Amino acid sequence: MVVIGGGLVGASLAIALEDSGLDVAMVEAAPAAAMPAVFDERNLSFAEATIHALTALGVMQRLRAPTGAITRIHASRRGDFGRVLLEAADYGRAAFGQVVVARDFGEALESRLAGVAGLVRHRGARFTGFGLDDNGHRVLELAGDGPSRLRARLVVAADGMHSGVREALGITATRHDYGQVLMLARLRAARAPDGTAYERLGDDGPTALLPRGDRAWGLVHGVATADAAAVQALDDAGFLARVQDAFGWRIGRLLSVGPRSAYPAVAMRADDTIAPRAVLVGNAAQSIHPVGAQGFNLGLRDAMTLAESLSACARGDGDPGDPALLAAYAARRREDRSRTLDFSDGLARLTANPGRGASLLRSAGLVALAALPGLQASVVGGAMGYRGDVPDACRAEAVR
Repeated sequence: MVVIGGGLVGASLAIALEDSGLDVAMVEAAPAAAMPAVFDERNLSFAEATIHALTALGVMQRLRAPTGAITRIHASRRGDFGRVLLEAADYGRAAFGQVVVARDFGEALESRLAGVAGLVRHRGARFTGFGLDDNGHRVLELAGDGPSRLRARLVVAADGMHSGVREALGITATRHDYGQVLMLARLRAARAPDGTAYERLGDDGPTALLPRGDRAWGLVHGVATADAAAVQALDDAGFLARVQDAFGWRIGRLLSVGPRSAYPAVAMRADDTIAPRAVLVGNAAQSIHPVGAQGFNLGLRDAMTLAESLSACARGDGDPGDPALLAAYAARRREDRSRTLDFSDGLARLTANPGRGASLLRSAGLVALAALPGLQASVVGGAMGYRGDVPDACRAEAVR
């Protein structure tokens, strides 16, 4: 089988398949001397289920930078009354999750990948198209270093939101542009992180501050697309003043900010996640608004569920591209995928709606969530990665 894409989800899948008994190859656009662009300075919020899986895979142990524990979640919206404060201790947890710098995570994945027995990596190679051989197996056309063709009984598309594999398979997708650009940066404030992850919502999107492990805060600041160029052009003092106005003074004065990057907030949902001898995972299958921090966590659960299904198939000397296996995988992922996508999209749309009716609805929702433990437990369970059919690797038992 061949995994197209060596980013967060593709690399995690390749590691998870190490002991499956399958012959696995990975096609990576980045050359051997470079890291994929996704491994930059952005901050990743790992849910508890994700931490379990990455620990079982031997990746978390290879992180060199300290992680930031999320022990408390504080959510509010500018202009609305009510707030939600969730404490991990109330749910018998030391933390809801951990904040990890993407570059450090990429280096840990690379270190782990280097030791995966039997994995064949085609680096500096790019997928260009498909064919079929006489057995009905996929023939991949590649450009760049290495072979120009690979044959596979199963192709896994882990090549991101603009997936060339998805397009070649003829799988359509629904997109939604939220009209926001998300500014990401590392900043310092008068108060160092204390384990609280803040989500301050507004008309132009969220302003989130995540507790990093280096005593700095990881910022996500949403701005209207029409204002993005002007905000990017602000000097550090002007940018900090804007964020301070949007977020408030909960952590005191914002003191300094590092380099900024910007990403448009666009959601994509593939209309199918499987095709003959092919499956989509991670951002190739769905990309979601980062409010709620569920994107990578959802994609990793794709990878862990697929690895579990393929490993069971290989033990029985089965065909990894068997239509029944792929249909069963898609069925296992359906509930988690649908509920997570709908929750993220609904939250992003509702929280950015400036209308009075939406404000009253949001305020009532915040009050209800703060007052009803059962509702809180449902939201917390989903945020920690426990929706639908949870793969075994994501459970605490996997790391005991």
